Amino acid sequence: MTLHTTPLLGIHDALGATLVPFAGWRMPLRYGSDLEEHGAVRTAAGLFDLSHMAQIEVSGPSAAEFLDGALVGVPSALRNGRARYSLITDAEGRVLDDLIVYRLAEAEYHVVANAANRGRVVDALTARSLATGTQVIDHTFSRAMIAIQGPRSAAILAEECDADLDGLRYYAITPAAVAGAPALVARTGYTGEDGFEVIVGDVAGPTVWESLLAAGREQGLIPCGLAARDTLRLEAGMPLYGHELSEDITPFEAGLGRVVNLEHDFVGRDALARVASEPLSRRLVGLVGRGRRAARAGSTVLLDGMEVGEVTSGVLSPSLGHPIALALVASRAATPGTALEVDVRGKSLPMEVTVPPFYKRQS
Repeated sequence: MTLHTTPLLGIHDALGATLVPFAGWRMPLRYGSDLEEHGAVRTAAGLFDLSHMAQIEVSGPSAAEFLDGALVGVPSALRNGRARYSLITDAEGRVLDDLIVYRLAEAEYHVVANAANRGRVVDALTARSLATGTQVIDHTFSRAMIAIQGPRSAAILAEECDADLDGLRYYAITPAAVAGAPALVARTGYTGEDGFEVIVGDVAGPTVWESLLAAGREQGLIPCGLAARDTLRLEAGMPLYGHELSEDITPFEAGLGRVVNLEHDFVGRDALARVASEPLSRRLVGLVGRGRRAARAGSTVLLDGMEVGEVTSGVLSPSLGHPIALALVASRAATPGTALEVDVRGKSLPMEVTVPPFYKRQS
């Protein structure tokens, strides 16, 4: 299968990155040590290529009304320059993807979706827009997206950016120039740290990456790959589609009922209203253990020797030094403090139910 490549492929090659197939793209898994990259984001800053993420423009006089009907939230309530986490579901209430919606102007939105679900999200939005006159344009292949994450990210980005970063709130976005290139700069991320995501044209991508890397080198900024991004997001308790979210996992089971606004009409609303009216048979929980063995996705979760669920993501936490996991378990096993066991390759790993996130950054 032919893999897509990002505008930064040449840079990744030059840096000696380990490149792997991911969601139809050839992406850097790591540049050196997973632990070093993870630690850099927690203590200084890390630079990520996110150009594989779907970038979709939704615009036109009816854009706000259209998105209200297409997503589980109410994007029309967003002020210009603000963003919101949301979901897109089908008519049966099944989650097609989780995404972030940015309102750039009264009649213009920017939607960032998962790379693996780009086609289905673009297709769903396009089909739903036909009767509204709203324009849906996939910009994924003409843009680069670079994330700088970590406690020193604001200071580093400020050296190359003309925007007022101190005044840019969490989940806000602003036009700016970064390394001389026109850009959108959002204070969003997937690591549990302060950070920014910078969207530029594909041609400008390499220049922006190299400029940020040079500006942050003395402050500890290093390039980071998918491996570190996954351990960082798991410590922060953030869901990954295909693990904590899927067509078979409802928003309520995943603990995301707060993003579903049943007070407005949207595709899948009636189905989700029915789900919301019934008791949950299972819930997504956090699990913490001791020692150095990690539970992995797919591991069976046991209560008093009886199967009660399955691990969706697990790792030996680099920041905390002990095993952590997210798991879908029967509601009777979901109370914080409940002692469970996880079958890790035939060996029992004692773990305790907790409420994510596992890691919280210093204020």
